[in-house]
Amino acid sequence: MAFQPDTATVVAAREGDAAAIDRLVAGYLPLVYTIVGRALDGHADVDDVVQDTMLRVLRNLGDLRDPEAFRSWLVAITVRQVRERYRVRRGTPDALLPDDVRDPGADFTDLAITRLELAGQRKETAEATRWLDEDNRELLSLWWLEASGELTRDEIVDAIEVTRQHAAVRIQRMKGQLETARVVVRALDATPPCAELAFVLTEWDRRPSPLWRKRIARHTRDCRQCSPAWSGLVAAERLLVGMALVPIPASLGAHFGGYGAGATATSQVAAHAAGGSGKALATKIAIKGTVGIGRRVLTAVLATGAVAGGGAAAVVYTHDDKPVNSAAVVTAASPTPRLTLPPSATPSTSPSAKASVKASPSKTKTKTKAVTPVPATATSAKKGVGSWEFSGAKGALADVGAGWYYNWSTNNDSMPGPADVEFVPMIWGKANVTTADLAKVKKEGDVLLGFNEPDMGGQANMSVEDALADWPELQDTGMRLGSPAVAYGADTDGGWLDRFMTGAKDKNLRVDFITLHWYGSDFSDAAVGQFLGYVDAVHKKYDLPIWVTEYGLMNFSGSPKYPSAAQEVAFIQGSTKGMESRSWLERYAWFGLPAVGDSVDFGLYKDASTPTEAGKAYKAAG
Repeated sequence: MAFQPDTATVVAAREGDAAAIDRLVAGYLPLVYTIVGRALDGHADVDDVVQDTMLRVLRNLGDLRDPEAFRSWLVAITVRQVRERYRVRRGTPDALLPDDVRDPGADFTDLAITRLELAGQRKETAEATRWLDEDNRELLSLWWLEASGELTRDEIVDAIEVTRQHAAVRIQRMKGQLETARVVVRALDATPPCAELAFVLTEWDRRPSPLWRKRIARHTRDCRQCSPAWSGLVAAERLLVGMALVPIPASLGAHFGGYGAGATATSQVAAHAAGGSGKALATKIAIKGTVGIGRRVLTAVLATGAVAGGGAAAVVYTHDDKPVNSAAVVTAASPTPRLTLPPSATPSTSPSAKASVKASPSKTKTKTKAVTPVPATATSAKKGVGSWEFSGAKGALADVGAGWYYNWSTNNDSMPGPADVEFVPMIWGKANVTTADLAKVKKEGDVLLGFNEPDMGGQANMSVEDALADWPELQDTGMRLGSPAVAYGADTDGGWLDRFMTGAKDKNLRVDFITLHWYGSDFSDAAVGQFLGYVDAVHKKYDLPIWVTEYGLMNFSGSPKYPSAAQEVAFIQGSTKGMESRSWLERYAWFGLPAVGDSVDFGLYKDASTPTEAGKAYKAAG
């Protein structure tokens, strides 16, 4: 781990010791620069965000109660500043600079490759970071430092403000996207180049983006020439050791004293705080309010600036400078490729769903059915499956011991199950909010599942506003109503479902339970804990009953794509035991029942009576 000042230095800096402040800035500037640089992908704003972060830290250092927590506090502030810059950039997209006027020295990835002397797969991994979604770049900037021993997992959890289990899930998804991005880099750098890929790239503007990452990755999976790029990838953790902190560039170091260039860090911070003029201004400091600014720290900064810079710096504050609230985080993981399934059943893949609700009057008066919770006393009533049509569906439903099933449709006319296995209908998307389809679901029972992954293209693909506008139609059926099942972000503030539930509460709409989807790409023994931690976090957030309507182990963007039979059996045994023991978890459904065609690697039954190893484990569950 790189040298960083100890707790005594933090205490002294908090008390206004100018030398300690200088050591604190010098010691932690490389860490802040590395996080910001990787998260912003070397954008021209990196230096500004680093300076803003250090200024915010110094301004608020006097309010830090636990000096031992300084690094965690610093990292959390850094992440907030990055998110704020993301927010600003979304409103003012950058113009693409011509290659002949871009400054390669300002590119963080190029800088990292040059200064760390990276080669081979390390260089490839650094270049791949350009292709990550912005939230995954932020997470990578932290995980990279964890893998190199610069940060702890607890510090990452504090910085991104999620549970430890959710952090593990997000990191696994980020690693999957990083692996895909590495393959994209390989394909683009291949010699000789692939002629078919060149045709695919005809309209590419040469800028890395999620859209083109997906298009290029899709090509590599199907192309005989490009598909070997998926082989021989060394685990990212092994590549990151020894390449954590990137030496800061001279241009940024100069802003903080240049480390040995003759001026102190604090003098430069003071000059920057005063507008960067370096001239003698007024010595008066006007500070409105007493909260949010370390007076002694700032005074020490300004005093050092006056001595080292040849003049006094003036800083006028007209408002409290309190730490900004955390921006909303959309969970990692870009939408993943879908399995090819019959049009009647186009299920989804990934985590999802949160909710809060109150029973409410609908737009028209209807005779409502009872909305008592599904009893969880009989464990067989919990276990279910998602199934599309195949010849052995009815027999397999009976053999596996399912208490219920669904097929992402309004009825089960084309695939009826045994009389004692309950069918639960779904209004899949906007096109199904019709008088005819709503009449069909009312004939099927007392429970209705809402929209299927409305936050995802290729699935229901609905805006929050459209979903809220259509929700009263589902509510008017009088059926017990499950939340929309989003593709990801079930326990994250500001995501699709969170905005939907906020809108539902404001409009006095009803949601009776949460539906969740979850797919894990970590096939180790940790998968059970990751899954149950996610479920627990969603329940804790909304305090509503939970239905897990899709779950399993799949790695949609890496290799291997599926776990071994032994890993899958262990996960089924652990996950079902955990769900059966949670009284508020009313039902769960494995994805999916058929083990034929595209689903042979994860399905439960090859025909009406032949379970896979996973099928045998699921049959024994409950």
